[in-house]
Amino acid sequence: MTDFADYSKRYERVRMRREDGILEITFHTAGDSLRWGKGAHEDLERAFLDVGRDRENEIIILTGTGDEYAGPAVLPSGAGGHHNPRKPVTAEEWDKLWYWEGKHLLMNLLNIEVPMIAAINGPAVRHPEIPLLCDIVLASETATIQDSAHFNGGLVPGDGVHVVFPLLLGPNRGRYFLLTGQVLDAQQALELGLVSEVLPSDQLLPRAWALARQLQQRPPLLRRYTRVMLTQDLKRRMHDLLGYGLAMEGLAAVQRV
Repeated sequence: MTDFADYSKRYERVRMRREDGILEITFHTAGDSLRWGKGAHEDLERAFLDVGRDRENEIIILTGTGDEYAGPAVLPSGAGGHHNPRKPVTAEEWDKLWYWEGKHLLMNLLNIEVPMIAAINGPAVRHPEIPLLCDIVLASETATIQDSAHFNGGLVPGDGVHVVFPLLLGPNRGRYFLLTGQVLDAQQALELGLVSEVLPSDQLLPRAWALARQLQQRPPLLRRYTRVMLTQDLKRRMHDLLGYGLAMEGLAAVQRV
């Protein structure tokens, strides 16, 4: 187990507050919307591990800060990404950050054994699979979902998006989404089943907390084992395909000239 006082203020880009066992995790960069980069990648991977090892966490709420959930969008030129797809990397560089850490980022999230609620407060254009791996997904009316950083930005879509989007959207819609850089607005995401509710921005977090308190009325082991059961197929798919996808992504990046 880990102690909340030890890890809750450890991460520069992850703000945490816990009330009656409900842990609200807010992603940010210097108090504004999260900007993805090496630091964010490292912070989230380690934070999910700490959160999952603390049995005092009974329900988790994930949300963002400011107008965006996570950005910036990566342009087709690769601008805006923490890995420039025009610049080759060494196998050692890829192994440390994108292969090793990329696997643990999503598996640490799925290994959190309590119900998780995502509150997508705005555009999620970087690692949009993270909120979609939660058990209940809420979105503000301003939210959008896009995988801007991979095929659109010059990288093989291998670090989990290749598992999540074909699963949630269906194989053909999922492949279209990844290959075209499609932007789904909140209403489209609702109609396609990526999110369960769309709310005005000022109602998003209150609704997440109301749902958390509703779930908390159930016995602890009922909540915990339901989360374990409902994520088992996702974990199996990630176990089979995540490392392979990251390897394909890295192979294309290492050979680029």
